[in-house]
Amino acid sequence: MSDLTKQIHDIGAKAREASRALARLSRQDKDRALTAMADELESNPHKILEANARDIEQAEKNGLSAPMVDRLRLNADRLKSMAKGIREVVGLTDPVAEVIREWTRPNGLRITKIRTPIGVVGIIYESRPNVTADAAVLCIKTGNATILRGGSESFHSNLAIAEALQQGGAKAGLPENSVQLIPVTDREAVKIMSQMDAFIDVIVPRGGHALIEAVVSNARMPVIKHFHGVCIIYVDKDADFDMAEQIVINAKCQRPGVCNAMETLLVHEEVAPEFLKKLATALEANKVELRGDEATRKILGAGIKAATDEDWTTEYLDLIMAVRVVSDQEAAVTHINRYGSHHSDAIITKDTQAAESFLNEVDSATVYWNASTRFTDGAEFGFGAEIGISTDKLHARGPMALEELTTYKYVIRGEGQIR
Repeated sequence: MSDLTKQIHDIGAKAREASRALARLSRQDKDRALTAMADELESNPHKILEANARDIEQAEKNGLSAPMVDRLRLNADRLKSMAKGIREVVGLTDPVAEVIREWTRPNGLRITKIRTPIGVVGIIYESRPNVTADAAVLCIKTGNATILRGGSESFHSNLAIAEALQQGGAKAGLPENSVQLIPVTDREAVKIMSQMDAFIDVIVPRGGHALIEAVVSNARMPVIKHFHGVCIIYVDKDADFDMAEQIVINAKCQRPGVCNAMETLLVHEEVAPEFLKKLATALEANKVELRGDEATRKILGAGIKAATDEDWTTEYLDLIMAVRVVSDQEAAVTHINRYGSHHSDAIITKDTQAAESFLNEVDSATVYWNASTRFTDGAEFGFGAEIGISTDKLHARGPMALEELTTYKYVIRGEGQIR
């Protein structure tokens, strides 16, 4: 066994022990620890921001794109938002021990199906240091120990945040090793974690294709994937143009480096000439590069780059957008189900029947009518935070928060019954 393997296995063993102690905590105990974590984040922001500045400096030296640097960047407001998110989780209902269903059999056996912690949750993520706090606090709220492995680009930020969370939790009596961060950037750590089924009950990878594939190909435990965000908006022939423009600009430009930003625009052919010309001005002002199909280029001019098949499946995470003109809604739905990533997709229309048909037929974790895909977020859904946005169908789909961090068991009470 290599030194790195032994180091990570030791972390796993400590997490398993912590998970048993966490499962015994009351809601009040957990909420007290979470409040102390939020206090600790706010009490010493300078240390975290100094660590983040080191990561930002290295990211810029490495030529990371501006949107990716923005994902990485922390400031006083983002730290306050992180602490606020923790306090919002404190205010949420604890799902642990919730009775999902109960019934009595004819033989008198009383059966109760109740929510329980999963145990130890492994989370492997890239870039965004706020995930360190979001993941840790959601796991604590649900009585799970967590092992975090962040990306190398946010290494110093993650260490500083994890240390603050650990110190805050310790002050409130949180079991030791409830939150642990893998303290190395070696990629071998991902493989070791993925094969550590003796200690980790479920693993959640958040990142690019290479990371997801590395975890899935090695995992010996269930994997819940936070995969590509190829989000698509369809502008129907009965769309309100002003509304459609505002939604597209928000979905593409507000934070282009996040998974719920739109990547592809589909426009009904009846309104494409008028709408695309109107939209092009706003997109140009926001410095968005377009890659269009033949019909789009005829409308907007040959200066628009020609879209390739690869563009329809690309998560740009940048101010780049693919555009296609479609013959009707059926063609739009076909495109989304074929090329999209089943993350977040939207229709803009005044036609209720068309909207309901779209919402029913698009096979994605979240589907929208007349709203931006940027709302696919645990906080925006009222979950306080999220572990990730699952594009799987089992065991979680969409923003993964408290309920998705629990499993269940059956408790059977009898009076001497035998079979």
